[in-house]
Amino acid sequence: MITVERLRRSFGDLVAVDDVSFEVRDGEILGLLGPNGAGKTTTINMIAGVLKPDSGRVLVDGRDIWLEPTAVKRQLGVVPQEVAVYEDLTARDNLSFWGSLYGLSGAELRARVDEGLTRVGLAERAGDRVRGFSGGMKRRLNLCMGLLHRPRFLLLDEPTVGIDPQARLNILEVIREVAGGGTTVLYTTHYMEEAQELCDRIAIIDHGRILTVGTLGELTRLAGEAEVLRLTGGFAGGEALNRLQAIAGVRVLQAGDGSAMLSVAAGGPGLLAVLPAVLASGLALDDVSIKRPDLQSVFISLTGRELRD
Repeated sequence: MITVERLRRSFGDLVAVDDVSFEVRDGEILGLLGPNGAGKTTTINMIAGVLKPDSGRVLVDGRDIWLEPTAVKRQLGVVPQEVAVYEDLTARDNLSFWGSLYGLSGAELRARVDEGLTRVGLAERAGDRVRGFSGGMKRRLNLCMGLLHRPRFLLLDEPTVGIDPQARLNILEVIREVAGGGTTVLYTTHYMEEAQELCDRIAIIDHGRILTVGTLGELTRLAGEAEVLRLTGGFAGGEALNRLQAIAGVRVLQAGDGSAMLSVAAGGPGLLAVLPAVLASGLALDDVSIKRPDLQSVFISLTGRELRD
């Protein structure tokens, strides 16, 4: 288990991580979901022992990473957001070098390298210099490096950013396979669909703070929404707020010039009763769309805005 207790980290006047606490349970994939700049990378760097927190602590299997760094880091696999490969070396040489840093050698190292290259679909490019690889291939190689020593705990910081769909599918498949074998995974992302499809539980982070943690079902129930209505048209934000707040059974999530969002509470009058009232509100509406509860609606409910790439 990874236990994060009240982590805080500032850079000058900027508080990047503010009193963050959560647990990654043994054998699960926990997604740390939030927009760019939310504090995900700073958090994962403190967990990895790369960045020292101003306060708080990180326990990995009960050991404090700053008190027993060598023992803890031997159990960690880290895949950073920035690809860390030697482009003048071949894929095999990159893996052999990183494997040797973890004490692997000889036949065992060669077997692990071959296994890793096959796992990420790069066996046929093992002897090619990395300089000629696509972005997706480099990210797959980067993932392979983090797995070479078979860590008990895997930290992944946005491992699919900016790559093609095929490479993304390969990376997600490998992560599922590794987690299925018992590895504990912390996965940061700003992609809603990845968090929904991959993670056992999700921690939503914004402005350096954890807003909530739970399974997808728990999060949607916590938000207490049946549907989210998105309105667009020729209206002012103040006008929309005043008119929509007068409708029973809805909560206005966002009201701006030309667009608004509101939730229809579960257990309230329901969509069939609310929708006619919205249409009769007097707003100059061009379009009304309906969303079933998902992570996007949860994020909107918690922050009053959408999570965008």
